[in-house]
Amino acid sequence: MKNKGMDNKTSCSVLGRRGFLKSALSCGALAAVSRLPALADDPAIFPDRGRFERLSIAKVHVDAGARSPFSVLHISDTHFTDAYPHEDKWKQQLKKARTQTFGGRQEEAFSDSIAWAKANCDYLLHTGDLIDWLSQKNLDLVKQYFGENMFGAVGNHEYSPYMWLDREANANTSRTDIRAELKKYFPFDIPFASQEINGVNFVSIDDSDARVTPEQVERFKKEVDKGLPIVIIKHIPFYTDYIWRQNAKFWKYGSKFRSAAAPDFTGDALTQRNDPTTRDFIAYLKTVPQLKAILAGHLHITVQDRFSPTAMEYVVGGNFLFHGQEVTFS
Repeated sequence: MKNKGMDNKTSCSVLGRRGFLKSALSCGALAAVSRLPALADDPAIFPDRGRFERLSIAKVHVDAGARSPFSVLHISDTHFTDAYPHEDKWKQQLKKARTQTFGGRQEEAFSDSIAWAKANCDYLLHTGDLIDWLSQKNLDLVKQYFGENMFGAVGNHEYSPYMWLDREANANTSRTDIRAELKKYFPFDIPFASQEINGVNFVSIDDSDARVTPEQVERFKKEVDKGLPIVIIKHIPFYTDYIWRQNAKFWKYGSKFRSAAAPDFTGDALTQRNDPTTRDFIAYLKTVPQLKAILAGHLHITVQDRFSPTAMEYVVGGNFLFHGQEVTFS
């Protein structure tokens, strides 16, 4: 069922589970758990574990003003690192090196997450870096697990063809070209999409270069005009001082807590502060009363902080580490 004035290309309204499932094929949606594949662990790998014992699931609640309660398993940063044998030498090198980096159990962690969602939640969403770099095998894994029933966001790694191995190929591949390829596998409007669940508007924004564009800002304001409570889905969090301090501490291995002061902003955090459109958008969001939460990933740690008077920002740890975040909405 469509709301008056709703753009079919970017958003769908869902009044219930049945309507949601019908709309998922046409517009992309939070993955309804009834549509997820049934996956089982190999008991020989972890014979003495209890059910879902490997998973580390944080629990948070958002009072968003939903028509009826529902729950979402939020995961991010799975980092699939596979390649077919026929893919080029760079892909083979990346497969070996990056599988060692992420432990080689990414599909296992993802399968456990799907099983948890099917048993405990209504929907599942993924906020980027589902793949670690572009290979045909990694892209095929996206379709294998999600098919047309997926909603979330892409991350910076979805835009990485060769990472550090072939700098010339990286430099000569435009984000526009890569996005055109990603659209074949991710069944939602990658730059900007929205999906209504039980009266809550989930808005996905591609911020994989730590920026937002003027076009994304204008589309977001149209979503605000609908008057629904909003949850933003994105890969890179909007860095508060606290989230930046925790991120900096995590990535500076061996560091101890010495000061409550946030270290100097660098990288993505500095980009957000220096890019005028992004900086102004963050300031605008803090004045939007319909904004109820922000769900993000990227940092590989689970951390949360107050973003605005009405919204918390929830960052989920890396799924490759068997981390997830169950979010209940009322």
